[in-house]
Amino acid sequence: MLAGLLTFKISEKQGFNQLRDEASHQLDILAAAIDSEVTRHASIPSAVELSPDVRALLRAPPEGQDVLQAAANHFLQKLNDHLGGPAIFVLDTRGRVVASSDWIFSDNLLGADLSYMPFFRGAVSGTPERHYAVDAVRHEPGYFFALPIRDETQDWKVIGVAVVKSGIRELERRWLGQEAPALIVDNNGIVLLASPPEWPYATLQPQTPETLARISREQFAGQRVGAESLDISVDEAQEGAVVRLARQSPAGTALSALQGKKTYLALSRHLPGTAWRIIVFSDLRSVAVQASTHAALATAAVGCLLLWALYLGQRRRVARGRREAQAMLEKANQELERNVAARTVDLSNAVERLQREVVDRQRAEQTLRAAQDELVQAGKLAVLGQMATGITHELSQPLGAIRTLSANAVEFMHRGDLATAEKNLGIVGQLSEQMGGIIKPLKTFARKSPAVPAAVDVAQAVDAALFLFDQRLRKQGVAVDRQIAPNSWIAWCDQNRLQQVLVNLIGNAIDAMADEPERRLSFSVDRASSGQLALAVSDSGVGFSEKALEHLFEPFFTTKQPGEGLGLGLAISRDILRDFGGDLLAGPAPGGGARFVVLLPPVSAAPTFSPEPSSP
Repeated sequence: MLAGLLTFKISEKQGFNQLRDEASHQLDILAAAIDSEVTRHASIPSAVELSPDVRALLRAPPEGQDVLQAAANHFLQKLNDHLGGPAIFVLDTRGRVVASSDWIFSDNLLGADLSYMPFFRGAVSGTPERHYAVDAVRHEPGYFFALPIRDETQDWKVIGVAVVKSGIRELERRWLGQEAPALIVDNNGIVLLASPPEWPYATLQPQTPETLARISREQFAGQRVGAESLDISVDEAQEGAVVRLARQSPAGTALSALQGKKTYLALSRHLPGTAWRIIVFSDLRSVAVQASTHAALATAAVGCLLLWALYLGQRRRVARGRREAQAMLEKANQELERNVAARTVDLSNAVERLQREVVDRQRAEQTLRAAQDELVQAGKLAVLGQMATGITHELSQPLGAIRTLSANAVEFMHRGDLATAEKNLGIVGQLSEQMGGIIKPLKTFARKSPAVPAAVDVAQAVDAALFLFDQRLRKQGVAVDRQIAPNSWIAWCDQNRLQQVLVNLIGNAIDAMADEPERRLSFSVDRASSGQLALAVSDSGVGFSEKALEHLFEPFFTTKQPGEGLGLGLAISRDILRDFGGDLLAGPAPGGGARFVVLLPPVSAAPTFSPEPSSP
């Protein structure tokens, strides 16, 4: 801590000197620039003094000046337009403006009494004057250059005063609008220009009300001055003084430009072409930050040395402890190796058992799938067996007709009536196609094939399943309501498997409606909230109880009489649908009966499906 404190003091002193040198260099450049900007119009009154029109106006008696005033005004206007900016005017010995370059404006200085201005009193006595003041006509601040006008015909007597008013707004904008705050004060200690907006017309040191009132009347056109006092000594600021700005503005707010209660280095210079002084302020925060940084580094360096000494002592203790720990580690390592060897043997045995279980599970799964396929095929054959009588009746009539027509065709050919024989053979062909239409769906349904997903028309699958139950539906008087248009709903599944599911649902529905007076079977398709196709199969049968709904999809659960079913149809149907991304739901139908919803993936989903191989 002592090293850090000593370093802080040394760094603070060096930083202060460096900041003062930088501020002094900046102040010299700024002072030269401001002096050049302010005094560049100082020679204009000499040109006004040489004008014959101005001399003639000042020589004329007051009652004769009105005739000569226009020529003098035009001369001053042309001179002002050529030089660009300053206001030029001429005063008589009484301090009244008799000619001005701004005569064309309504608020011109013509006729204004400026006898109270200090620059007029000095110039009319024969001495060139320059002075900062605010005119009483426009209330604009400016820097006035005044030069006495002498008449050589009257033994060089002063007959008037030539004055140039130079604007200082550009000076305030260009040279005082710097990052570092700055201000310009006159010989009375009044702040004329300042980059903080709260400081103009403040005083460096407190002054009496009488003095402030006189300065306001003579120099500032009655405006209030000295409302604020900055408590800055110009003499001390000549070499650099540390000031702390903590004053408040008249409105009770802090001087926001410098963020009051902060420490600054104030440095001043005299402007040689004027009676002004310029003061710049440099924030000492950077010096404090730099000194604190150096102190922290010094403290850290000394701390590192102390830590290094502690490290050397600790290193010896650590080396001793390391040797002891190494011996313990070797002992523990040997024990660990023995434990790892024993655990490795146990793990190898567990892996072998797990592999055997995986193989057994795979075989069981293959057996289960094969059994499921056999059950599906058995269900198909059972349905075909139930429909054998109806199918025989459907085929016997076309066969009898074919036998009669073919015999007649032979007889007509013997008689030479080929036209009639041709007609009979045409009828035989039609009946053969009719029989093929009956047999083809039966062959497709009965075929045992692997599940291959494809685009399936739901309406076509429903029609194929209904065809298999055509005789039973007509025999039992079941009214079928199929609200599905062809090619309107396309699902991604295996058509043969979907047909098997529909055959199970339709067969169950027919059995459920056997004792009902009204038998109605309806089909409809809609889009589910999940995006799947929802095929609804509803009947007007006895429906389900709440207990039956809870166990409906369990294997070997059935609501039929003993010997009429195994209770596997719905469980297998749901497994079939889930294999290609669908599902089977059950519930009561509106108006009574049962309602099954077959969820099918649409063609756009096209799920990946890997069918299990099955025997032909």
